[in-house]
Formats: sequence, structure tokens, C-alpha cells
Amino acid sequence: MSVPPRKLIVFSLIAIGALASFGSQAQEKVLNLYSSRHYSTDEALYAGFTRQTGIRINRIEAPEDALIERLRNEGAASPADVLITVDAGRLWRAEQQGLLQPVKSATLDARIPKHLRHPDGLWFGFSQRARVIVYDKSRVKPGEVKSYEDLADPKWKGKVCIRSSTNMYNLSLMGALIEHLGEARAEAWAKGVVANFARAPKGGDTDQIKAVAAGECALGLTNTYYYVRMLKSTKGEDRTVVDKLAVVWPDQGGRGTHVNISGAGVLKHSPNREAAVKFLEYLSSDDAQRYFADGNNEFTAVPTVKVNNKELDSLGSFKADALNVNLLGKHQATAQKVYDRAGWR
Repeated sequence: MSVPPRKLIVFSLIAIGALASFGSQAQEKVLNLYSSRHYSTDEALYAGFTRQTGIRINRIEAPEDALIERLRNEGAASPADVLITVDAGRLWRAEQQGLLQPVKSATLDARIPKHLRHPDGLWFGFSQRARVIVYDKSRVKPGEVKSYEDLADPKWKGKVCIRSSTNMYNLSLMGALIEHLGEARAEAWAKGVVANFARAPKGGDTDQIKAVAAGECALGLTNTYYYVRMLKSTKGEDRTVVDKLAVVWPDQGGRGTHVNISGAGVLKHSPNREAAVKFLEYLSSDDAQRYFADGNNEFTAVPTVKVNNKELDSLGSFKADALNVNLLGKHQATAQKVYDRAGWR
């Protein structure tokens, strides 16, 4: 498969440095981490693990599909211990490739809610991302939109902005809708949303937020951490954008707002399994959970952890969909077919 040139360069440089250090594993405790998380704030997360355990982390970063392909090619010779990535659908892909091994941990079972982890312990969710509706306060009244299904209401014809159907966040949302509504009703919803597009899907979640603020559409769909990132921005143009908008927590009277995860699993051929399990347990600790929330504006997976992120807190509490996130990947192929039939490109 191909990797965009810029990302390939970053991947190669990090890989060279990391692989060079893999050879010294016999002399010290190490953890070899393959990560698709590209957030600079995660440096503190990893440093915290080394500080607490004395285990040094060697890290290779690349897009998810590139990492999965690399692991397939490396096979039993892979030096990797843990795969950490975003979206349950991507963890499901790794699972389907036979790349992960089950973990039994009383700590993880106690800390991570059952619906945020694989039923057999192949992977665990360590942070949550809620998919919410943003709206233009000058064009939409509070309470006028309450659910994802409302995005398909003909009253919003020409007023909805959403990114491509191939985007993993949208595939996972469709996976949840298929589980809740059935394939036929989920497809009817997709067709209704397509009929309401303000423009052809393009860009990322931040682009949808900006399009709503610019008047290109009245409603958009985004993960919460993109919105909170703009709330925290010191840039005047970002403040102008969010001042025009408000957020809807969909389906609060029913199944709850769709949530996805960033999660990790121990790889099948991990040469440092004990360190790998310790790392997963560390990610469920109060300190690590605060790094996810305070550093990257994600919601914690452990419900009892208190965080210090006033912008994230300003969104308020919400009822989350308790659907096991493993089902998001299970319906991934069907979700894409539904979108394709609906004309959602």
C-alpha cells in the first residue's frame, strides 16, 4: 500500500531511530510501541510510564493502515509489543488480521467499562471521543435538533456538512446505527442525509466546524475533541468560529450519544509481554487518564477520574451510548456498502 510522502519520511526517520535502539533490549527494560496517535501531548503520557516503571519506550509512529501492514509483513519477527490507535474500527482491523493476543488483567477489568473493551481482552479503550452535532446559533434554535436521525429531516435540505463516508469516524457511526436501527433504516437515514448535503463531503472534522460558522451549512458533525481544541485556541479566528456555534448531544432521550475510543492491545508476537501488560494497566491509571483529557481534550474511559479541562467540562455531562464498541468494527464492511448505496461519497 502507499503512504503519503511526508508521512513516509516521518515514519522512516522515527523507525530508523527506534529500530536501532531495539537491539539494546537485552541490557534494559523496554517497550516497543507502534502508534498512530500523532499528538505531541502524548509525550508526557509516555514519559510518565517510564518514570513510574523504569521501562523505556521505543516508538514507531505511522498511519494506522501502514502500521497494520507493517505488522503483517514482520510476522513472528516483529519487535512490536503494543499497538495503540484511534477508533475501534481500526483495532477491529488489527484483530481480524490476527495481530493481537488476549490479556487477562484484574486492573483493566476493574478500571475499563465493559462496553469500552474487547469481550476477549484483545484490546481496551483508554479514552472516548463523542460524535456530536454542531449548529449555527443564528440559523438553528436550541432543541430543534435532538438526534442523528434529525440530520435526515427534509427541513434541513441543503444545510448539512459532513465528511466522507470512507472516514473511519463516520463508518463507526454507521456501524452503531446498523446495530440499533437495522440495515434498512440505517440506509434510509443515509439517503436522507445525502439529500440534505450543503456540498459534497470534504475535509476533516475541523473543516465541518468552520463551514457551519462560515454559513456554508447550518449543521455539521464532529468529534468533541476537535471542537474543544478550538475552544482552547488562542487564535482570534478560532474564537470567532466557536462563538457562532453550539453543540447538540444527540439522542439524550434514548440510546445516548455515539462514542468511539482510542485504544491499545498487546501484539501477538510481543517479545516484552510483561512490560506490554504493565503499559496497558498504566494507561488506565488516574494519571494517564488525565493526560488523555487535559492533553488532547478526550473524555476519560475510567468514569471516576477527575480532570482539569474547563473547556471540555464546559460541554456538560451527557448520556453515552453503551453499545460495545467492538460492534463498530464488526459492521464496518456493511456500513461502507450502505453509504455507497445511499450515494454518500
